[in-house]
Amino acid sequence: MLFRSLASFACTVLLAGATLAQTIPSPPETATASLNGKTITVKYGAPSMRGRKIMGELIPYGKVWRTGANDATSLVTDGTLKIGTTTVPAGNYTLYTVPSASQWMLIINKQTGQWGTKYDQSQDLARIPMKSEKLASPQERMSISFEKTKGSSTEMHVKWENVDEYVTVTAQ
Repeated sequence: MLFRSLASFACTVLLAGATLAQTIPSPPETATASLNGKTITVKYGAPSMRGRKIMGELIPYGKVWRTGANDATSLVTDGTLKIGTTTVPAGNYTLYTVPSASQWMLIINKQTGQWGTKYDQSQDLARIPMKSEKLASPQERMSISFEKTKGSSTEMHVKWENVDEYVTVTAQ
C-alpha cells in the first residue's frame, strides 16, 4: 500500500513538472558544439515574441542586453577559442550583446553566476562585432545555435524575430 501511494505521488510530481515546463515563458535551452575534441556550451533562457515587437522596442538598440531571459547567458569552453578576432581562454563566461539596427556587438564578460540583468562592464573580456542576416520569416522563440560546424570552426548564431546575428568561433 505504501509503495502504491509513493508511486502515485511520484507520477503526479512528474506530470506536474512536465506541464509546468511547457508553460514557462522563457524555458532554459542549451547549445553545444565540439571543435577539435573540445566542447563549447551556451546556456540561456529562450524568450518568445508573444505578439510583441522585439528589436528596437522590447530589446532597445544601443543598450546592453542579457541575450536571453532569466539567469545570465553562460558560455563554457574546454579549450581556447578565437571568437571573431578575439582570443578567449578556456573557462566560464557570460554573454551579452548590444543590438543595433545595423551591427550588433557580442560581449564576453568574465563575471559569472549572476542574474541576467547584473552587468558589470569592468568585467568585459571583449566586445566583438557580429555579422547580420535577415531571417526569411519571423522566429517566435529566441535561439542560440552553432551552425556550419566543421573541424575547428563553427558559427554561433543568435536568432529572434527577423534577425540572425552570428560570429565565427575557431578552436585554437
